[in-house]
Amino acid sequence: MLLANLSYKIVNVDENNVDVAGVFCQKSRKNGEGYRSKVAWVGERFKEGLRLKLLLVDEGSKRGFRSRGLIEYIPGEFTWRGVSTRGYMVIHCIWVVGRNKSKGYGGKLLRHCLNDTKGINGVAVVTSKKGHWLPKPKLFVKYGFAKVDELPPDFELYAKQFEDSAPLPQFSPLSKAKNAKGITILYSHQCPYLPAAIRVLKKAAEQANLPVESRLLTDCKSAQNNGFHPYGTYCVLFNGEVLTYRSCSGKELIESLRNKGVKI
Repeated sequence: MLLANLSYKIVNVDENNVDVAGVFCQKSRKNGEGYRSKVAWVGERFKEGLRLKLLLVDEGSKRGFRSRGLIEYIPGEFTWRGVSTRGYMVIHCIWVVGRNKSKGYGGKLLRHCLNDTKGINGVAVVTSKKGHWLPKPKLFVKYGFAKVDELPPDFELYAKQFEDSAPLPQFSPLSKAKNAKGITILYSHQCPYLPAAIRVLKKAAEQANLPVESRLLTDCKSAQNNGFHPYGTYCVLFNGEVLTYRSCSGKELIESLRNKGVKI
């Protein structure tokens, strides 16, 4: 455990304490499919060098320290993002929630990552100008990251190099799925919110009378080279083209399908 000061702690989670410390997201639903799958996924990734740190904020004598943020990162050869980043550490997630936003905690989590990863080429992260399930670039620019690649409509790859001569990371090539019909879901167990997101999606597809195919990505290479989206962990295709990479309400999904010409 790393004590920062009296008001917050940043705790390192590993195979020895994950059952007690938890994995942050969906922690209130420990018996849920998403949480259990995430814990199992994390257990395998620890063997590959994954590092998970939780932000605990002191909320007073009655509540004590509560989980209010996290950062998750892994060596580039084992990342679950659609990137080629060998020799870099890749940040999967960095998140601070609720009233603890805009208090500098994101920077404290990021500094832990930077201090933890010396001796390699650098640190990389996939961002989106719109945010959603990917972080915005603002925090990383503040800490010396530079944009090294981009993909339309709003995805950018940022890196902080520790060695000036190191090769730059880049996005993996993307393409449209040939002869694909209906809804195709690419997903992994990296995100515990996905089972609920997929249930909503399947219900919307049923309403639209569309066939649904689900493909579980079971290894990092499948995520890195998924061929369709830089997020890697989750992607929904409609007739071979990206429909979304984030959790949406049924109403949003129906509207997106209507915009694709589906009569519902």
